[in-house]
Amino acid sequence: MFGTRLRKTRPHAGDDRCVADLVAALGVERVRSDGAARLLASTDASIFRGGAAGPVCFPDSTPQVQACVRIAAVHRRPVVARGAGSGLTGAAAPLGSAVVVSTTRMNRVLEVDVENRTAWVGPGVINLDLTHHLGPHGLHFAPDPSSQQVCTIGGNVANNSGGPHCLAYGVTSAHILAMEVVLSDGEVVMLGGLDAEPAGYDLRGAFIGSEGMFGIATRIAVRLTPDPPAVRTLLLSFADVDSAAATVGAIIAAGLVPAAVEMMDRRCVEAVEDFVHAGYPRDAEAVLLIDVDGMAGGVEAQATKVDEIARGLGGRVRVAADEEERQLLWKGRKSAFGAIARIKPDYYLHDTVVPRGKLVEVLRAIHEIVDRHGLLVLNVFHAGDGNLHPIIAYDSRQPGMSEKVREAGREIIEVSLAAGGVLSGEHGIGVEKRDFMPLMFSDDDLDQQARLRGAFDGLCMMNPGKVLPSPHSCSDITELTEAKGDLWG
Repeated sequence: MFGTRLRKTRPHAGDDRCVADLVAALGVERVRSDGAARLLASTDASIFRGGAAGPVCFPDSTPQVQACVRIAAVHRRPVVARGAGSGLTGAAAPLGSAVVVSTTRMNRVLEVDVENRTAWVGPGVINLDLTHHLGPHGLHFAPDPSSQQVCTIGGNVANNSGGPHCLAYGVTSAHILAMEVVLSDGEVVMLGGLDAEPAGYDLRGAFIGSEGMFGIATRIAVRLTPDPPAVRTLLLSFADVDSAAATVGAIIAAGLVPAAVEMMDRRCVEAVEDFVHAGYPRDAEAVLLIDVDGMAGGVEAQATKVDEIARGLGGRVRVAADEEERQLLWKGRKSAFGAIARIKPDYYLHDTVVPRGKLVEVLRAIHEIVDRHGLLVLNVFHAGDGNLHPIIAYDSRQPGMSEKVREAGREIIEVSLAAGGVLSGEHGIGVEKRDFMPLMFSDDDLDQQARLRGAFDGLCMMNPGKVLPSPHSCSDITELTEAKGDLWG
């Protein structure tokens, strides 16, 4: 689905000895080194196709993760932690025949403290499964990426994931209290704590969003959020994108902070309607899906104000009549990426952030870019915080098409940065945006980031070749050099 060509995964010269040591430590049922397992672990949900996996391990405890890391160090092999593989930047795709540590078997909710609204979970717990588990307690885990049906809490921590409802509730870093982490030398440390103000530096905050370069989280303490007493979902439709964007700005300027403000353009609405039949208006050039929540009286007041603002800017307003309609409208939004498959067999999902006041300007620039390259773009994004997700739909079987997509992606990044934006809102940097980091950070900035990385991973073996461009990265590993020039599908 994400490209057509995978690099052939060749066994590493030391595979037999490394695999034998891993099997001795974990058991034969927890180590895979066959071609199928290596091939599946060599990529994530991005269009990056330059991965090369070594043995794939499936530990189910912290001591077993320690064993994987220590054995990899003895054999001088890099280590890549892997959750659901749903990342979109190549961050979970191993380079240099790395030992892959899959956390999918560490998938238990270990402890729930309803009174203090905290829970300890394994890194392999699926985001939405955690919220379902908490349902009887009237609690949930607030970060809700569109991939929440498959993405894991460990992956959310690695990328500091967001989601539609993070406008009001904050991204993953606001909901993680502490983590047990295995470092590159096998040492186990606790970052953060359950106290309101843990002593020392905020190493927990530094670890979140580090994309597997600092270590492997094996237990995670999450903050739980009470379910709101009341929720209203409004679907606003507009005759042009400018009015929809102006409505977003006017809502925020009025002092309202909805739980979510999502925007979709006409092409995306049509794709979603063909796929889900959520009831979106096909004649709208843009729609906004807005949640307001809280106490019933306040929710009604906020919904009324949003209605007034939208109508004043030429919008049509529909309020979901019941919970069933609410869920259907949100199913449409969360199914947007899957709906693209009805249009083209491949897509490249982008992720930049721009100031809200620049939304219209940047959206126009994106359309100009893709039109010039003869491509198709659908826009669905977190309008409340300016986190853009333009989706370039294409067919990689057409000669030269993948090159056009990569070039358009580069131009979208440059336009976003020129507007005062940043490289990523929630998907991370990985390999996709690694070489664009100098556009946003100076050499001194990148050097300091590399020093921080080295403080956690002094052996330079945890997910090397990601985020930081050479010469600031730990990229001197086998096969990485030869992969350059053929990294993307």
